[in-house]
Amino acid sequence: MSSRLLVIFPLLACFSLVPVHAQETGAASPSDSDGPVVAAIGDIDVDEEDHDHSDHDHSDHDHSDHADIAAGDDEVWHVDAWHEHSIKHDRVDSHAPAFLMGDHVHEAGEWMVEYKYASMFMDGNRSGTTRLTDQQALDFIGTVPPGTPGVTAYGATPINMTMQMHMIHIMRGITDHVTAYVMPMWMDNTMDHRRRNGTYFTTNNSGFGDLNFGALWRIYDGCSDELIVNLRFSAPTGDIDNVTSIPTGSPSEFPYPMRLGHGTWDARPAITYRSYGERHSFGLQGSFDLPMGINDSDYRVGNEYRATAWLSYLLDCEKRLAATFRIEGLWRSNYVGADPQLNPNLISTADPDMRGGDYLNLGYGMMYMLRHGGRLNVEFTNPVVQNLRGVQLETDWSFAASYSKAF
Repeated sequence: MSSRLLVIFPLLACFSLVPVHAQETGAASPSDSDGPVVAAIGDIDVDEEDHDHSDHDHSDHDHSDHADIAAGDDEVWHVDAWHEHSIKHDRVDSHAPAFLMGDHVHEAGEWMVEYKYASMFMDGNRSGTTRLTDQQALDFIGTVPPGTPGVTAYGATPINMTMQMHMIHIMRGITDHVTAYVMPMWMDNTMDHRRRNGTYFTTNNSGFGDLNFGALWRIYDGCSDELIVNLRFSAPTGDIDNVTSIPTGSPSEFPYPMRLGHGTWDARPAITYRSYGERHSFGLQGSFDLPMGINDSDYRVGNEYRATAWLSYLLDCEKRLAATFRIEGLWRSNYVGADPQLNPNLISTADPDMRGGDYLNLGYGMMYMLRHGGRLNVEFTNPVVQNLRGVQLETDWSFAASYSKAF
């Protein structure tokens, strides 16, 4: 598939922080400035009875690093103290919905460890936007070799597949605006098939997937929004040469969708924009999966382009519980080249010209921040549009859940 689209992210302007100092002669007069008024504590008498602090619970904040105000001193608050308690902090939706990565950075020296589970279930075949019966999938004329019309129908067809991924996501803040990360992954793929004679068989392949690693760079940090670039790569640690004796009785390689990796180093850059309101947050992300070169089996998986937008809405006053809603567009191209060990005339999953497609997905989830600081995050996604190249299993639903803790 040719290159698709450019995702353009709007940047929201943010008012500058302009401290306004009180007159030294007595009480401060009101200011029309949009920024906070910063006054010398030693020159102002504060009547506690005139101030109601019940709506401002700062019990979870540590002010030890910003103790720049002392009674009787003429010092003022540092910008850092204001920034620590800005609208972007101390809220559960500072993380994106569960399926997304590369959406936030950590302070210098801070670590975060996350366990994430993801599952995808595919049931039934589709060609373009049309659902196919098992018999129609078996009778679909393939391509032998890739790009050339075939002369026979398939001997077997997949009927459903389950993909499961277990990920450990480790992040560390290098500076307040740069965070490095690594994410090893364990994969478990299971596919059920039907032969032309009406019998069935199942194959399974599990092991380590490709290793993801990279760095997040916050290139813009406004008072209520931010822009983050994800310099992400993956290393070819997932096996693409595993074999199975099912169904032929002799060892043969798994077809393309059952393999655990790409076999190439991939560039997987992304850019994320976040904007925060008092009760909600909004995000945009564009990401790309660009395999570099041809692997040892003489093929390269297709390019992948994603554009997603989401809204998180806080459900409680403590900002610990939020609902998330997301829409995603996905464009995936066919493979380049072909593995000579696979015969695309036998089954559709061995055909590199039947790997691409276009998707429109909807996601909805919840996130909750525990009292000790841990974060739970779950999300379901369902495709509302699928337009697949050739004949492929269609996606029914996906699910992701994670637990993370920063320290």
